[in-house]
Amino acid sequence: MRRKSRIAAPSLPYEDWLLERLKNPTEAAAYLEAVIEEGDQAAIMLALRQVAQAQGGVAVVARRAKLTREATYKMLSKAGNPELRSLTAVLAATGLRLAVKPLEKRQQKATALKLAA
Repeated sequence: MRRKSRIAAPSLPYEDWLLERLKNPTEAAAYLEAVIEEGDQAAIMLALRQVAQAQGGVAVVARRAKLTREATYKMLSKAGNPELRSLTAVLAATGLRLAVKPLEKRQQKATALKLAA
């Protein structure tokens, strides 16, 4: 007896939808913040590249950031390891900036949740 093979339903392309959302600086900032929290450098570089694409493309962002197109593509590659100066320039060219905030301790979160309940 043959089993019926299960074929997964085709997925919809998400990139056009994502790039449209990333044109909004608030959406782009939230997206980058979420990816940064995960801590995967390759994913961070991909997210930065997607934000750059949404803002007119990597070449346009490179020009705005006063960086070479080649250096910007390399920086935003999977293995990219940008210098802080380059990273802040690319972020500024996309209408964003780097920010630092304190880590929340899990205990502080748990206490706050208990107080809210």
